[in-house]
Amino acid sequence: MQRRSNRPTPPGWPPRPLQPRATPGTQPPRQPDQYESFNASLLYCGHCRQATPTRQRLLLVLPTGNLYEYFCAQCGTSTGSKTESAAAEGGLLSP
Repeated sequence: MQRRSNRPTPPGWPPRPLQPRATPGTQPPRQPDQYESFNASLLYCGHCRQATPTRQRLLLVLPTGNLYEYFCAQCGTSTGSKTESAAAEGGLLSP
């Protein structure tokens, strides 16, 4: 014999079938990037054995972008590098 409970059913029960929020194939508009690039302010220096402030120096100008090198502000040891992608709008033109 089955017993039936006299408890009230919760609101929204039984659940409804799920409906898609947007039609397939449409995507919401993309927001513009909030930043261009990051610069390191502190990097670990193996010589000083701690995170130290850095100085950034342009090392090479490449067709793919600029290569920067980071140096320890205390002892001058190289602590890292970064390649910044070249902008699509400004580039070198060859004849």
